[in-house]
Amino acid sequence: MSVAILLLAAGGSTRMRGGDKLLERLDGEPLLRRSARTALDSDAGAVIAITGANRDARSAALADLPIRIVHNDAWQQGMGASIAVGARALNAEVQGAIIMSADMPDLTPALLNRLIAALPPEDAQTILRPRGQGGAPGNPVLFGRAHIPALAALSGDAGARAILAAHPDAVCFVDMPGEAMLTDLDTPEAWATYRAGRRRDTKS
Repeated sequence: MSVAILLLAAGGSTRMRGGDKLLERLDGEPLLRRSARTALDSDAGAVIAITGANRDARSAALADLPIRIVHNDAWQQGMGASIAVGARALNAEVQGAIIMSADMPDLTPALLNRLIAALPPEDAQTILRPRGQGGAPGNPVLFGRAHIPALAALSGDAGARAILAAHPDAVCFVDMPGEAMLTDLDTPEAWATYRAGRRRDTKS
């Protein structure tokens, strides 16, 4: 079954006070490249990265990876516009699309594969959302192919929340470790805290 990953890498990193969170380095490589490799190492049939702000530098971070890059000229309009650009680039035969933010460093191929494996091949309406300990829903979210036209029509900064709200009966939860779904790094302080935690884990 062919599932594609839409890797969102268009935002302006406005809370980084002049820095670019997707080019911050972890384990010797930019976070964006790390996220792209996570997506490529999964069972997804294709990975499409949607760029916007800092386009040239972010595209360079993805150099030599077997990934398709599409650019969102309207990236300042918000996440919905970037999802729409990616959805319009999908192959017509795709069975589903995972919306994956590029700023979640703890996602693993195994977590993505659990979403992919849970997609019923006969049900194009299914939406799969990871759920952490305590029942909190998280990201990324897998949309069955019936929702791709709606993804392609999105705009604004609300992402795909309107689709989730319009189809509550289609949403199924996949239980996963909560930390991987909740870690995102939007500020210099968040980066400092995250790196300090990694150093503590390495020493223990």
